[in-house]
Amino acid sequence: MRRPIRPRDAATLILVRRESAVPEVLMGHRSARHVFMPNTFVFPGGRVDREDGRVPPAAPLRPPVFERLVRHATPTRAQALGLAAIREAYEETGLLLGRPANGIDLGRLPDSWRPFYEQGLAPALDVLDYVFRAITPPGDVRRFHARFFISDARFAHGEIGGSGELLDLQWIPIDEAIAMPNTPGITKNVLREVRSLLSRTDPMDLPAAHPVPVYRSLYGRESITYD
Repeated sequence: MRRPIRPRDAATLILVRRESAVPEVLMGHRSARHVFMPNTFVFPGGRVDREDGRVPPAAPLRPPVFERLVRHATPTRAQALGLAAIREAYEETGLLLGRPANGIDLGRLPDSWRPFYEQGLAPALDVLDYVFRAITPPGDVRRFHARFFISDARFAHGEIGGSGELLDLQWIPIDEAIAMPNTPGITKNVLREVRSLLSRTDPMDLPAAHPVPVYRSLYGRESITYD
């Protein structure tokens, strides 16, 4: 009997634009060629790389965010998760969450991070909040232990472009994103949580005790519990 694949840590960034009465989120289309979640509309994100724990941020995670993350991660891993979300968002959308990078030796940076810092910015972790956790079901072709971060689009620098891994990048009203047939079920759950949060408060003001929903699916039965 084949052992279940151990989930790999991953991080996702939900950028929210609130220029109109209905908040919008930035999503893109994964092509049918992808092995994992093909032909779906998703947020930018991906797995945590070893190098994500070896770069200096412009600002650390805010204490409430850090406290929620270290419930299920080491302090070093908590920072790496936030950095991975920012890196993946830059690679897939062209947008940077950062502040001026002063006195950083670009030659000492990992290759995966050098393009970000070459824009004159270092990643700003203090503009992130942590709002959701999900574990890919056993038996899937890829398994991830994903943390979902949220940030306001006003903190993003640059123009939408990216690597092309996500196609048709667009700002989509949350209700429309939930109703789209090619939005995965887990993404719909995250969107519902974001919609609920935005209806009550600015996510940047969430208290340390804020419960984090955790999505799991086992033997076809989905569940959401709270950390």
